[in-house]
Amino acid sequence: MADPKGFLTTGREVAETRPVAERVRDWNEVYVPGSLLPIISKQAGRCMDCGIPFCHNGCPLGNLIPEWNDYAYREDWSAASERLHATNNFPEFTGRLCPAPCESACVLGINQPAVTIKNVEVSIIDKAWDANDVKPQAPDRLSGKTVAVIGSGPAGLAAAQQLTRAGHTVVVYERADRIGGLLRYGIPEFKMEKRHINRRIEQMRAEGTKFRTGVEVGRDITATDLRKRFDAVVVAAGATTARDLPVQGRELNGIHQAMEYLPLANKVVEGDFVAAPITAEGKHVVVIGGGDTGADCVGTAHRQGAASVTQLEIMPKPGEERNAGQPWPTFPMLYKVTSAHEEGGERVYSVSTTHFEGDADGNVQFLHLIEVEFVDGKLTQKPGTERKIPAQLVTLAMGFTGTDVANGLVSQFGLALDERGNIGRDADFATNIDGVYVAGDAGRGQSLIVWAIAEGRSAARGVDRYLTGASSLPAPIRPTDRSLLV
Repeated sequence: MADPKGFLTTGREVAETRPVAERVRDWNEVYVPGSLLPIISKQAGRCMDCGIPFCHNGCPLGNLIPEWNDYAYREDWSAASERLHATNNFPEFTGRLCPAPCESACVLGINQPAVTIKNVEVSIIDKAWDANDVKPQAPDRLSGKTVAVIGSGPAGLAAAQQLTRAGHTVVVYERADRIGGLLRYGIPEFKMEKRHINRRIEQMRAEGTKFRTGVEVGRDITATDLRKRFDAVVVAAGATTARDLPVQGRELNGIHQAMEYLPLANKVVEGDFVAAPITAEGKHVVVIGGGDTGADCVGTAHRQGAASVTQLEIMPKPGEERNAGQPWPTFPMLYKVTSAHEEGGERVYSVSTTHFEGDADGNVQFLHLIEVEFVDGKLTQKPGTERKIPAQLVTLAMGFTGTDVANGLVSQFGLALDERGNIGRDADFATNIDGVYVAGDAGRGQSLIVWAIAEGRSAARGVDRYLTGASSLPAPIRPTDRSLLV
């Protein structure tokens, strides 16, 4: 056990953020560099080393959290990194981006603030990179088998790294111009600087993984060609079909899906543009959708110099404490203030968009909304509550409905979809087509980064067993596993 009295004597402290006035002028991560290391060992010492560590249940990767908490408390950073990497290929991604269901399941969290598991995780991996403890792990021998991975998000990268280390020759196909999927172009730089992706890609290249960017399977290369070239295929193309808002005025200029808006800001940081083709500068911005993607739009709009930012959510405002319907150790729906929300703007709950209003040139100018409430379990509009708000840029951040079928990938392979529009798979993550597997949001539906990595690792085991008859690779989850929800 780290510190037997740590949870009694040490209060919860989290990473320090830079002043708002400073950070909205740049795209760097919002946290003060190095602010965690002076406090993180004591924070790790708050871990109770429970007899039954429910944090394991909260985390689909099965991270060995009490073990690396103990090493971090003792400042044995090398051992902590080894235990961290035993279950997670990319802890610097999850340590920055995961909403930490492990903390919701922390036993200490029953009646005290939970252990800062996410902060401990990111401290361990950052320390490991600084100490040059993260090295390529090339296979001892090659199997002679080849695997294509379609998509370079967290699921695709995890599957590719596991299969490469198992000795297979792996090629990752990415339709964008850079590797990373939504990590690259969906996550703003202020949440995770892309240097973290770049050095993982270099590690994977050194291990033997090959990457092909600017290639869309279904359009630039057919499924038939891919199956001829490779012994197995992993589809990790994500759930990229965005949910739309079919109301009057949707066709007006200035209304964009979040994933049309966010990547352009990242491309500015990459040096592709001097200024984003879609920008919030000087505009009244409305973000429709109250989730993490919506918050990303809010933070991006602040940095682009928006005149105002309003975020709309159709559901009621969540509470700040667990309610009886979301008991520990489930992941509760709580009111969350992200770094983007700290920077300004207004959040409006229980409202629905009725239509958009434009000017003579076809540019959106106003958004009309109405308050809603649940009556007998049904969402109902409240008469007399209609109003309009200025809206010169609107981003739709309402989630995703399934994988892309327009590019021909699904039809060319002949993949069967389940009742939710995701690619169907069996217990080994295999599709209905021999040798074709699916991992991540393409099979699970829109989910969290930690589930994507777990899916990639599990699918890799299925592929390895298909190619060789057996596998020693771990499979942390089954396709049917779900989050600890009520």
